[in-house]
Amino acid sequence: MSRFARLRPRFRRPRLAGALICALALGGLAAAIGPLLGVPNPITLAALAIVEPSSVGTWFASRVVAAAPSSRPLPVRLHAIPDRVPWKGRSVPLAEMLRATHTNALLVTQDGVLVHEWYRPGSGPATLFPSWSVAKSVVSLLVGQTIAEGKLAETDHVAALLPYLRDEPAFGRITVRDLLDMTSGLAVPENYDPWDPLTGTAGLYLTRDIREFVRDHATLSSKPGSTGQYRSIDTEILGLILAEVQKKPLADLLSEAIWKPMGAEAKATWNLDRPGGTEKAFCCINAVARDFARLGLMVADHGRVGGTHIVPARWIERIETPARRDVDGWPYSAQWWHVPEGDDDISAIGVYGQYIYINRDTGTVIVKLSDHGAEQDEADTLAVMLAISRELAGSRSAR
Repeated sequence: MSRFARLRPRFRRPRLAGALICALALGGLAAAIGPLLGVPNPITLAALAIVEPSSVGTWFASRVVAAAPSSRPLPVRLHAIPDRVPWKGRSVPLAEMLRATHTNALLVTQDGVLVHEWYRPGSGPATLFPSWSVAKSVVSLLVGQTIAEGKLAETDHVAALLPYLRDEPAFGRITVRDLLDMTSGLAVPENYDPWDPLTGTAGLYLTRDIREFVRDHATLSSKPGSTGQYRSIDTEILGLILAEVQKKPLADLLSEAIWKPMGAEAKATWNLDRPGGTEKAFCCINAVARDFARLGLMVADHGRVGGTHIVPARWIERIETPARRDVDGWPYSAQWWHVPEGDDDISAIGVYGQYIYINRDTGTVIVKLSDHGAEQDEADTLAVMLAISRELAGSRSAR
């Protein structure tokens, strides 16, 4: 749930006392109308507004993304990485930048080898970290596989793929390509505020019926294909399409099509709208940091793991080629961001500071998982990753 933007967070977490007083005051009202609105009660909303984003994955129902009985080894050769980085016009210690962005984990790979692995105290290699909108980029890989199988085409219209939406004219105009490149035109704003749970993406995140939410938001703010606007609902609809076309839940599809073939070392989970319900395709895969790194390494190797193609190379090319329309002013393609002023590098980005950064020019993949502001310091953080990548490549050349 993120887009490139030099923005401050959309909301600040309130102080604990004030939030709880507000929640308690509203508690009786919520008991009466909460089920009708299909959102959690104010006690839950208050807690969501206070706690660290990395802790909420266990608060919601989930479906397991099974790993294979044995994982594929991730080569490890730890060594020093740059200890100073550019940050907001200054050169600062890397540790200072990590503190400033409330980092929980930082993994760096060079030429397929893990060279740096750091975790905040209280976290570690076995911790399941939430992906937030990094999940969007994972959904893209599943779409690419499904297209290669001939079960889906970018020109297909949503209404033709999801029968329950056939009576909504807007979905007869939106194509899979529109959803991939965030040009659907659907009028569902990127609001992340749990205190405003009926608006936009916050409502999508908190609803207990994703399918109904999508049907209830069949309103266009622009002509499909005409304007790039970051919309989490676009990815959610892609998830509904995948489940319909592949005849299985997204978590099972991810397990069979990517998690097991790439040799993930741990099972993951994917949060649902309700027990036994629908995956939140636009967010909320919970996985260990090394498996996020494995995803990045697969994309960096043109969709391969070892000698096996897991994601078609043609789809990786699609991801790496900026779409016709920028999204909110930044290059974008098939649910992946293109880093401006970089090295043709790309990144999966999630709200609160989640990154899988891929720089094939330097042979670098970086995973950064955080509890930072909603869309805070994204461009500056990417500049740090670019600087680390270039310095590591320079050190490699000097050796």
